[in-house]
Amino acid sequence: MNPEEYNNLARVERHHWFYAGKREIVRNWINRCHPLKPTELLADCGAGTGIFADEMRAVCKVMAVDDFEESLKLLEARLGKDAVLKGSCTALPLADGSVDVLTALDVIEHVQDDRASVNEFLRVLRPGGIAVITVPALMSLWSDWDLTLRHFRRYDARTLRKIIPAQFEILHLNYINVAVLPLVFFVRKFRAFKQRLGFKINSRSEDQIPPEWLNRFLQWQFVRLACQQAVRFPAGVGLLAVLRKKTALGTSTASMDKN
Repeated sequence: MNPEEYNNLARVERHHWFYAGKREIVRNWINRCHPLKPTELLADCGAGTGIFADEMRAVCKVMAVDDFEESLKLLEARLGKDAVLKGSCTALPLADGSVDVLTALDVIEHVQDDRASVNEFLRVLRPGGIAVITVPALMSLWSDWDLTLRHFRRYDARTLRKIIPAQFEILHLNYINVAVLPLVFFVRKFRAFKQRLGFKINSRSEDQIPPEWLNRFLQWQFVRLACQQAVRFPAGVGLLAVLRKKTALGTSTASMDKN
């Protein structure tokens, strides 16, 4: 990520409907699939500014991992040096089978070898431990936003499923941020059109917090649709995967979804 993007993120992420909603969604799925105990360890890979890791310290042990210097400074200031490790998703500085829950929230799209990252998640998880992964979806939404954030790709359900090793049980995989997909598509295509005409884009809607009433509504619908299991959406702005590491004798519990 470009260094200036950390400042943009730190400015809005606590209250912006997308970032706050994403954290709420991930907490929901963790509580549903692997409720954490105070003695258990959550590893937040690509921890960014550390706000999610900081929130999770109320319920369990937390280790934040990142390899960007800008992020490491923010993480150490927020969490303390003992809760921060420098390392990449393809070479996590964690022992085999040492993690109970691993989160990678909009991270693996930044990694050239995303398959190696998911294999690392598998390595460090205990049997029965879970990984919660979010990624941006649909290459048709590719825009200056992805270039600024240094994404290598956006995903669809097929390409995300393809990099998940067989030693993972897929508990849930579905598109998220579904309701705003038409608006996001229009805004990004219109912004690209203006750029081609030579207009300078001075600000992005992604960096602005909407009015409070709208911000609350957008977060409510985002969370509600992402936490349900009844509907399998054909598309969305993002994808969510909840994976459980299989035990030596097979899966530890029955799958929550039929995938």
